[in-house]
Amino acid sequence: MAPPSSHKPRRRRKHDDQPHFPLVSFLRPAKGESQWIVLPLILMAAGLFRWATAMWDYSGFQSPPMHGDFEAQRHWMEITTHLPITQWYFHDLEWWGLDYPPLTAYHSWLLGKVGAIINPSWFALYTSRGLDDPDLKVFMRATAFISEYLIYVPAVVIFLRRYSLQQGVNSWESSIALLAILMQPATMLIDHGHFQYNTVMLGLVVGSVSSMLARRALWGSVFFVGALGFKQMALFYAPAIFAYLLGVCLFPRPDILRLIKIGLVTILSFTALFAPLLLGATYHSYVSAPTSITSLPAPPLLSSLPFNPKPDAWYYPLLLQLAQSVHRIFPFARGLFEDKVANLWCALHHSIHKLSPRYSSAVLQRMALLATSTLITPPCMTLFLRPSRRLLPWALAATAWAFFLASFQVHEKNVILPLLPMSLLLGGEGGLAPPVRAWVGLANILGAWTMFPLLRRDGLAVPYAVLTGLWGWLLGLPPWSWECYRKSESKEASASAASPGAEVGWVTTALHAGLYAAMLGWHVLEACVEPPQGKPDLWIVLNVLVGTAGFGLCYLWCLWGLLVRSGLFEGWKDTGNQKEKEKSL
Repeated sequence: MAPPSSHKPRRRRKHDDQPHFPLVSFLRPAKGESQWIVLPLILMAAGLFRWATAMWDYSGFQSPPMHGDFEAQRHWMEITTHLPITQWYFHDLEWWGLDYPPLTAYHSWLLGKVGAIINPSWFALYTSRGLDDPDLKVFMRATAFISEYLIYVPAVVIFLRRYSLQQGVNSWESSIALLAILMQPATMLIDHGHFQYNTVMLGLVVGSVSSMLARRALWGSVFFVGALGFKQMALFYAPAIFAYLLGVCLFPRPDILRLIKIGLVTILSFTALFAPLLLGATYHSYVSAPTSITSLPAPPLLSSLPFNPKPDAWYYPLLLQLAQSVHRIFPFARGLFEDKVANLWCALHHSIHKLSPRYSSAVLQRMALLATSTLITPPCMTLFLRPSRRLLPWALAATAWAFFLASFQVHEKNVILPLLPMSLLLGGEGGLAPPVRAWVGLANILGAWTMFPLLRRDGLAVPYAVLTGLWGWLLGLPPWSWECYRKSESKEASASAASPGAEVGWVTTALHAGLYAAMLGWHVLEACVEPPQGKPDLWIVLNVLVGTAGFGLCYLWCLWGLLVRSGLFEGWKDTGNQKEKEKSL
């Protein structure tokens, strides 16, 4: 019998046997493989859940008389392909009149032209309103899917490669972050469930930030103008972008030439954006139908000018088109908030002090402007004084949260704007470690939860439960796992090798536990208990109050993270800034 060997097999590390969270397990077999293998896997997985979500109902499905956002998007394809460009912002405003910037109109025109080749009846003028043809649903869903995979997905992929490389994050960790970002439940539920094209705008924003990471400020300006030109909601990011671009022109030393270049490129980009609209107005005024322009109703903005433009003046068609488009893009007449949204104004209105109709619209607008300016000043001033590329996602997230919480006319769907830059933090240094993952995870789950009343009306309760639950499970978040909040006994990093020894403090744990408990308890109440008589919206108001409190904490966390990493205050510099002082763009 052979003597026992004295050799002992090497003991494997505990964290290698037990991945830190399920998303790591999902991608572990692809660790070390070429990105040409990993990336298609990620894109197919994300695409599968998008298309599965698209099989469910949409906003306004068989819900006359207005039929919801699906009908609005279809109707814009109808009017842009059948009416002259001068009529786009004037045509039948009571039936989903066009109220987005020109790039959305051009996008609708292109999709409408393609759809008309397949089936002209889908976009027949007047006779196609409220159409719910199953084939039309497939076409519309496909346009949202293709638009996202042509603009948003490439932008996120390129951004993460640059951001992760600059942050010292390896390609496997970056791939984990990419799949987590593409699986954001709120964005999927709105664009592929409720139905919109928000990811086109979000993709242009990410392309702008990615260009700035690559030290290409001019291209960053072009992409951001494109984002503003697609949806005015991109204004949520505008103060931070402006602060950064101004900062890189002034620090560490003034560069007036760069400032002039950025200004000129921005002006030229806006000119190119509105050029088809203005050229069309000029053509129809002087060549095609001279009386068709002067017969259009003058918008209120035109009458508020310091001079009285005459309809027979050469510049009148241009002013008319610009004034009407601006009037439609910024609908101040709709009030302080639309529906019940988890922001400060709605929470205040329904809990402490009725704001409308007690105060006039002008007073409410000034209140919103003052509150928003107060909240965006700290992140914008920090980014202006420290215009570092690594701070951009933090500043964009804090500024977007400020707009969502305090600005005028916010919709519950707007929560996807602050969620995007906050989620991009997963691709940075320590992004997959418990402190960042816990906050990003809470924000995304809370964001989807606040939209549940809207999603339930659209028949999307099941996709909401599946996508939100799946995202929380993949990232190892409550209620599936509390591992993210436990004290680690090992000094080793998590399976992602991000921020060794990083842990979530007990205050954060208590706050997060309270919010998760509130969300779960709310679902039980909403499903099992009828609201009291005379207060039919009690559960929705409770949703607003909890959501507002949670989003306020997210704003404070993003602002604190920005301040800590900025190095503005002695002793607050993080490890990355101590290792490297990054040059400005």
